[in-house]
Amino acid sequence: MTAATTHGEVTSTGATPTSRSERVHQELSQQILDHQLAPGQRLIERELIDRFGVSRATVRETLRQLAAEGLVQIQPRRGAVVRAIDSDEARDLYRLRAAIEGLLVECFVERAAVADVQRLQEALDALEGAVEAGLPASEVMRVRDVFYDALFAGAASSVLHKELEVVQARVRVLCVSSLSESGRGAAAVRELRAVTQAIIECDGPRAAALMREHIAFAAAATLRTLPRPD
Repeated sequence: MTAATTHGEVTSTGATPTSRSERVHQELSQQILDHQLAPGQRLIERELIDRFGVSRATVRETLRQLAAEGLVQIQPRRGAVVRAIDSDEARDLYRLRAAIEGLLVECFVERAAVADVQRLQEALDALEGAVEAGLPASEVMRVRDVFYDALFAGAASSVLHKELEVVQARVRVLCVSSLSESGRGAAAVRELRAVTQAIIECDGPRAAALMREHIAFAAAATLRTLPRPD
């Protein structure tokens, strides 16, 4: 996939926004993922209107979209703020990810065609290339999305797809933090390479266990960057 991801997330690298609202969405998403806009920071409508030269309706629609993607939270009397996730919430979200993604790879082994496996391998090769090229973590995430698109296609489970979309949207900023840790990108590729090999060998239980282990490593990297709640 080369335009928008199936997760309802930001447009991929190189895509040209086709409307003002898409331009605003793309820029704000990128700044949140790159931590140019910090967790808890307010997004003031009047400032966004002046900055982008768009209508209030366009700004409000963009903020609603960002809220649906888990990047922004709409708070009473404060308006939109960049979403902050504490360590306890992050830990629970990663546990949920591990459970769902373990099931996802098991479904992939049961249902995927040869072409689906080939697509998964190609996506993983692209991810390895992005990491080796030293791309920013937010860009690596977009390439990683293609790997998940391949998993979703081969698993053919609308239920797991829908549930994982919600969880992945909420942890997207955390994933960027995780991948920003030195060496984490390369380690993630090795972990997913092991998952993919187990899939090729039609070993669903082992693939699921390796995927859950991969998520555990990602969670540990993320939690090192987060403060504990008061």
